[in-house]
Amino acid sequence: MYVPAHFDESRTDVLHALIAQHPFGTLVTHGANGLDANHIPFELLGNEGALGTLHAHVARANPLWQEVADGGEVLAIFRAGDAYVSPTWYPSKHETHRQVPTWNYVVVHAHGRIRIRDDEKFVRGVVARLTRTHEANEATPWKMGDAPQDYLDTMLKAIVGLEIEITRLVGKRKLGQNKEARDIHGAGDALVARGHEDLGLQMLEIAARKAEQG
Repeated sequence: MYVPAHFDESRTDVLHALIAQHPFGTLVTHGANGLDANHIPFELLGNEGALGTLHAHVARANPLWQEVADGGEVLAIFRAGDAYVSPTWYPSKHETHRQVPTWNYVVVHAHGRIRIRDDEKFVRGVVARLTRTHEANEATPWKMGDAPQDYLDTMLKAIVGLEIEITRLVGKRKLGQNKEARDIHGAGDALVARGHEDLGLQMLEIAARKAEQG
């Protein structure tokens, strides 16, 4: 991924937080049949390994776990928001007309080595933790014990676990940092007004810091 210096985000804690907040990732692999991409939820264990470890699972019917080499290099992509930016939102555009449309976004690339974990204990643990995490805000959280044991056992046998040791993290926050503070602010305001609050508020913070710095 091309990352100009002003868009670089290399802080591990920030990148871990982005993955945790946006855990539905794209896993890119290269197996016997070439490139493949699968879209799956991940669990990040930030304290495992130098840069963390990702756990996930796929359907046993998915050829990924048989085609990818155990220990092979893979890439997990986590998108943490994106939005179109109109040049009309920049105050300077109305003075000089030297602005063009763009797309702002935040993304994390987690490079790593994959291990296939085809064992019931590992898979059960991944499913249990993902369930607890994503059911936490429900009024009546679903738990694995709610399902009949024989049904649950059958479902667990139908999936295979994945473990990815992260070897490199690359982050990019393209939020107009290379522009004037007033232009970042104008675009940030417009994004907030259009429902892209996460990106917009980040841009407003960037604009405020840049204005303070003169």
